[in-house]
Amino acid sequence: MSTTVTPERDGEPQLARVMGPKLLLLFVVGDILGASIYSLTGKVAGLVGGALWLPFLIAFALAFLTAFSYLELVGKYPRAAGAALYTHRAFGVHLLTFLVAFAVMCSGITSAASAAEAFSGDYLQEFVSAPESLVAFGFLALIAVINFRGVGVSVKLNVLLTAVELTGLLVVIAVGFLAVVQGAGEPARLLEVNSEAGVFFGVTSATALAFFSLVGFEDSVNMVEETRDPVRIFPRAILTGIVICAAIYLLVAVASSLLVPVHVLAGSTAPLLEVVRAGAPWFPLLAFAAIALFSVVNSALINMMMASRLLYGMAREGLIPAAFGTVHRTRRTPWAAILFTSLLGIGLVAALDISALGGTTSLLLLIVFAVVNVAVLVLRREPADHEHFRAPTAVPVLGALSCAFFASPLTGRDPAEYVVVAVLLGTGLVFWGLNQLALRRGRSG
Repeated sequence: MSTTVTPERDGEPQLARVMGPKLLLLFVVGDILGASIYSLTGKVAGLVGGALWLPFLIAFALAFLTAFSYLELVGKYPRAAGAALYTHRAFGVHLLTFLVAFAVMCSGITSAASAAEAFSGDYLQEFVSAPESLVAFGFLALIAVINFRGVGVSVKLNVLLTAVELTGLLVVIAVGFLAVVQGAGEPARLLEVNSEAGVFFGVTSATALAFFSLVGFEDSVNMVEETRDPVRIFPRAILTGIVICAAIYLLVAVASSLLVPVHVLAGSTAPLLEVVRAGAPWFPLLAFAAIALFSVVNSALINMMMASRLLYGMAREGLIPAAFGTVHRTRRTPWAAILFTSLLGIGLVAALDISALGGTTSLLLLIVFAVVNVAVLVLRREPADHEHFRAPTAVPVLGALSCAFFASPLTGRDPAEYVVVAVLLGTGLVFWGLNQLALRRGRSG
């Protein structure tokens, strides 16, 4: 595979363009097919009941709408920083831009930290008992080393790990198919919505959580400066990746609901292991647990790649001190951003119960997506000097309204999620103030 390095800018080395259409598609699929489907399926079932497929279907439609807005913007502005860049260009409010970027970065880091805790939890316990915190810390440190080694190493490893995690989900689907053919399972359960909050709140709250499993496509826009001909290949790669993942998730949800009672799924931190156990007791469970562990590694790696590239892009745009945009001269990776995001991830694992932050991560991203959908409409007044993908106007309008709705208390969200978001964004405000002070000192120095 050939590697292209963009010319140096301001004397600094640039990122290497190593990703073509196939690697980008695998990156999108690998990012979406992350640890969440292996760990959150049971929690979604606990909210909605046997109709487990319904929240995933609605979440797919929601993600698809927002993906169109991202495709228009990444084609128009093919640079790293993603939602932060689009917000800055659309509204020009530095504080809003920083908060959007901080929210996206937090979502990536908390996702990776959640994956670290998932790695140290029940799936690993199938093999060995070990101190979960120490395992989680070591896990994030290893991810940082892989990230630092270079995007070429990272995306190649992503290809392998994506194949592994896809294999695990195909095993679940095959187990469900064989069970149905043999007359096992309870099809009637697929139409049951059992929620203490009622049908509406059961479906909407489950959708808000299931949405966390279908995000990931937005991470790829932060890899745009490491992609060859991004304006041309991004639309097909992202849309194809979302459709593939949605189909897999729906089939996994159907198999899970058919074979395992809702209360068993909801009470397990390894719900897909329960599906395999129920539908194919002859299948080696240790092998499936190993597959799940590799899938968790892939999820964490891609999320930390996104978070570090986002921080790098913000620095390059002059939104935060330039030190965060420092690129290692031999590895061609943003080492300062990798170090900072990795330390923050370790701190979150030490301070918080990350396993409870799936809904909070979803909430952060829904808020960001609502802003991005509005931004694409605002930026229509700013013409581009090249052809690019353009979404139908109704799509970002529907995307903004739907994201705002699912981020609101009208869905029956746990109020604690809003508290966590307030704490995170409050921390961001403090960080923004410190950054502004550093920037002023830099300009006056």
